[in-house]
Parts: sequence; C-alpha cells; structure tokens
Amino acid sequence: MKAVVQRVKSASVTIIEQNYQQKIGKGLLILLGIKIGDTEEDVNFVADKCSNLRIFEDSENKMNISVKNVEGEVLIVSQFTLYGETAKGNRPNFTEAAKPEEAIPLYEKFIARVKINLGDTKVKTGIFGEMMDIELVNYGPVSVIVESN
Repeated sequence: MKAVVQRVKSASVTIIEQNYQQKIGKGLLILLGIKIGDTEEDVNFVADKCSNLRIFEDSENKMNISVKNVEGEVLIVSQFTLYGETAKGNRPNFTEAAKPEEAIPLYEKFIARVKINLGDTKVKTGIFGEMMDIELVNYGPVSVIVESN
C-alpha cells in the first residue's frame, strides 16, 4: 500500500457526472494506491502513519505537529496509478495494482481507520474507480510518500 500525502491549505474532489463534491480546508490530501496482496495490517500501518505524520509547523517553524494536533481535515482519494510500472517502454503497466474486488474493501477500511484516528467529521473522500477532478493548494509545498512493506 502506498500513500502520497500532501499538506494542503485546501483541497477538493469533484465528479461532475454524479454532482459530487467534497472539500477540505487545512489538512492532508491522501492519494491512496492499493497493490495486489495488501492486507488489513498494511491498511492500519499506512492509515496510522498518515494520521500521525508530524508535517505541520510548531511555534519554532519545525515540522513537529500532526494533522490531528492542528485540527485539520483529510481528503482521501483512491489512485491505482501509484502502482504504474514505468521501467520498460513509455506506457505504464498497472499489473501490481489490486483489482477492485480486492482494493475496495481495503480502501473502505483505510477510510474507517483514519476516521477512528481523527474523527468522522474530519475525513472526506473521493469515490473509488470514478474519474475525479482534484484541486489543491499545496502548503509548503510538502509531499511525502508513506508505504507499507
């Protein structure tokens, strides 16, 4: 499991065809990739790590505070393309990405775990498998990758 975590001033996901939009203010945009063979142990590790990353500044301008401590929000968006293999040729190969029947339950468990960590009202999501428009104002910029074994 792999998450690209971006510290944001704001972020939103929109699915025009479904009249769906979710927005957050200060917090994290988490782009989540699930690979074949990921488990609930991977979910818990990555969700807990993302929830507790100390990437917000303290009073001395050092990254020492988590999203929970700043009472920030989180937007979670599934992104199978994080497992795009690009070593050969110019077209990414997505064979490592989990199929929906394996990935959807893990995506839902990831969301549930982050809600346990931060609170239901602090977590917004995209819709798995949909074409989504993502907008964000990256704060820093700060982007980190969190990956399970």
